[in-house]
Amino acid sequence: MAGREKSYSNMIEIIDQTRVFLPPKTEDSRPSALPLTFMDIPWLLLYPMQRVYFYDFPHSTLHFTNSAIPLLKRSLSAALGRFYPLAGSLASPPPPGKPHILLSHSDGIIFTTAISTADYTELISDKPQYVGLLHSLATLFPDSGLCIGARHLHVAADGTANNHFLKTWASMCMAELEGQPARIEKSLPVHDRNVVKDPNGIEPVLLKDWFSILEDNSSPSPSPNPGPSPNMDKAIATFTLSRDQISRLKSWVLTKLSPATSESELELLHLSTFSVACAYTWVCLIKSKEIERCDPSSDRDFGNIIYRFGFVADCRNRLEYPIPMTYFGNCLDLLPITLERVVLVGTHGVASAAGAIGAKVKELGREGGVLKEAKRSISMFKNAGDFVSVAGSPRQRTYETNFGWGRPRKVLLVHIDASECFSLLDSPDEEGCVEIGLALRKESMDTFSTLFQQGLNSF
Repeated sequence: MAGREKSYSNMIEIIDQTRVFLPPKTEDSRPSALPLTFMDIPWLLLYPMQRVYFYDFPHSTLHFTNSAIPLLKRSLSAALGRFYPLAGSLASPPPPGKPHILLSHSDGIIFTTAISTADYTELISDKPQYVGLLHSLATLFPDSGLCIGARHLHVAADGTANNHFLKTWASMCMAELEGQPARIEKSLPVHDRNVVKDPNGIEPVLLKDWFSILEDNSSPSPSPNPGPSPNMDKAIATFTLSRDQISRLKSWVLTKLSPATSESELELLHLSTFSVACAYTWVCLIKSKEIERCDPSSDRDFGNIIYRFGFVADCRNRLEYPIPMTYFGNCLDLLPITLERVVLVGTHGVASAAGAIGAKVKELGREGGVLKEAKRSISMFKNAGDFVSVAGSPRQRTYETNFGWGRPRKVLLVHIDASECFSLLDSPDEEGCVEIGLALRKESMDTFSTLFQQGLNSF
């Protein structure tokens, strides 16, 4: 295994690393700093978000360096002019100073260019991939493919906002490639943090928790989690749920819940693709980890421990006051689910998990149902324990991110290797189909894969 890891680490050659700056015209039209809202503060604890997009690119190294890279840099600079917080830096002064995003005339981001000798066709397959390969911003696989990656701190923007930026960058790149004007004026980002209100006094509670963490943390970084090194102990694999499998899974869940659930409770359920896909993945993860942890020579008893699952809901259209759909920042509600082990690993564990997730989603539509747990956000992140979460959403339609070389063949959320997290994205192959990305130790992936496939055969 060690020899194989070494061979993969030598497959990338960095050929250039430069800084891409904001367009000069944006320097006088933006503030010198942006405050963090109470919806941003909890994400100070999180690792950077990292997405990579693989595109078919049957071109030479010369075409890559002389044409594609300058085009990507110019369009990136133009996009950053509109999404300038991404080029800023996070500042966290000593208490009682509030953390904020610092902006200056010299803001820019590092753009890394690399060439890889790895097998492009293998990388875009669903087989486990070595996470350490996927950290360059623009990587060429000569005469076959191109990988475009982006990494940013979650405290600057949530997934919806980041997706907005990436699609804007892609649109600008494609427009220049085709000699057409970019049509993005109707979807310009809103940076005004005053649109986020705090009538319930959530910010002081979260700041107190954040200051407490800073006092206990010896790192000079403004964030306790500045980002992990490439985790060569894990691989990322993609598992697919087809439209038909999702439909059968929903029917099975409803059948198992109906006898033990009242009609009024069933009406509260929200059995969406999201809820059943998350439930199924969560249960398979729990079972695979228990198999891995179980040593036949030991007397370990898992007992009736509590497992937790967390997901987020976009609040842009759920609050009592309006927030623009193009608001650039974090506008999320963290929703925790807790279930006993005996329920989750039981015969109807997937149904129970789907019911709990669906009911939590349904609560958001009730009066006072949004941001109920917001004051506990930092404590939930800090005391993660057996906490599994999901990143991404099929609604973001990630596979529509086109830089001018067609739709991506593969999209991965690389940051899932840093925590107990899996990704949920749309699929390039079938409407209504979803892709589940998972990062596990190489020796653990087979166990999960077996459980995942065997379970689908039982529905």
